Amino acid sequence: MIMKRIYVSFISIIILLCASTRMYAQDTIYIPLKLRFGGDLVGPAFRIYDKNILNVEGYFSYDQSERRALMIGAGYSNYKYSQDNYDYETNGMFARAGFDFNLLKPKKSSGIYWGGIGLHYGISGYSYEVPSFTTENYWGTATSSVPKKTSMAHFVEATPGVRAEIFRNLSIGWTISLRFMLSSGAGSDLRPLYIPGFGNGSKNVSSSISYFISWNIPYRTKRIIIQPEEEEEEEEVPVENTIP
Repeated sequence: MIMKRIYVSFISIIILLCASTRMYAQDTIYIPLKLRFGGDLVGPAFRIYDKNILNVEGYFSYDQSERRALMIGAGYSNYKYSQDNYDYETNGMFARAGFDFNLLKPKKSSGIYWGGIGLHYGISGYSYEVPSFTTENYWGTATSSVPKKTSMAHFVEATPGVRAEIFRNLSIGWTISLRFMLSSGAGSDLRPLYIPGFGNGSKNVSSSISYFISWNIPYRTKRIIIQPEEEEEEEEVPVENTIP
């Protein structure tokens, strides 16, 4: 009986030592989860170049984990276009929501760097009109107009990009948006030239680039244990004897 107890105690100590060694080899890091409030810099900057286009957009982001964040964004667009024979105007509000996924490993991101992709659903409520257009025919020139119409568009988008914290709780980054139209809300006979939040309304796919600046508010710190990577054993290659 005594020998049995000694044997059990000895085995228990060995198991405890092995577990302690394994825990000691683990790497523990702390990732701050944050709330973010940001805005796009491209729209206001492009307004300086072209007075006919105004696009203002802001967003809110909430880190659910070190790899996934919930994103909600909204904005306003005003677009005007003129040619020799017609004028076109459109304006409206848009919103998008979805998830942003950080593809960097936690040890590399450290809650400061982000490199990944966002998947969002977008909706745009807008109105468009042709204040005047001119047509020429055999009998002469005629001037007319198309009254204002209101529509709602639906689309999805993928936004690969990067972001980095340059100062404490202040980040900048850029994304490339690839948008796919689900419904323009307009008939096939007169599709809008521009849809707020989407882009070129005459196509089913559009793209754009955005530069964001955001203010970050840490709300919780998450403890993450990283398992050490196992070293691969090198195979011993037999050396042939070349001496005759």
